[in-house]
Amino acid sequence: MVKLNKIYTRTGDAGTTGLGDGQRRLKSDLRVEAYGTVDEANSCIGLARLHTAAVHPEIDAMLMRLQNDMFDLGADLATPDTGEPLGYEPLRIVQSQVDRVEADIDLLNAKIQPLKSFVLPGGSAAAANLHLARTVARRAERLMVALAQNPQERVNAVAIKFINRVSDFLFVAARAMNDNGNADVLWVPGKNR
Repeated sequence: MVKLNKIYTRTGDAGTTGLGDGQRRLKSDLRVEAYGTVDEANSCIGLARLHTAAVHPEIDAMLMRLQNDMFDLGADLATPDTGEPLGYEPLRIVQSQVDRVEADIDLLNAKIQPLKSFVLPGGSAAAANLHLARTVARRAERLMVALAQNPQERVNAVAIKFINRVSDFLFVAARAMNDNGNADVLWVPGKNR
């Protein structure tokens, strides 16, 4: 159980932060950047939920589950797998979390007409915020992939699949919030030439 009595500790005043395994890293470290961006995407999902709860409770419930799983992802990234014993079982993203997001995508996408053009981020307030969350999730994915390319770092392969599905889900949820795609704002190539 997490218990936070004191919010500031002053341990990060020199530009470092503690990871789940006790290591100190620069706040500009790629791992810290990756889980910080996951947190940013999660905050964007929270903003979107301001517009989904009353309009579409089913999608709002999906987003609530997703927010919790995004915290799991942050915990996964914040505790590097060094192969050394930690004295506890670190929280890792597992395949069942990926499967659940895929099931949510399929459920929402079944009601949406196939795309005939790319979608511009916008439409309803909920959709616009979900598109913002999607783009931040894609940035988190790029950072996680870059981190995984470092031979001195390990990244849970299932976590990378999970964040990829998260951005897919957010795209489909945005379309669902735009009247199942009927109110999507479509890209018109070269329209303003």
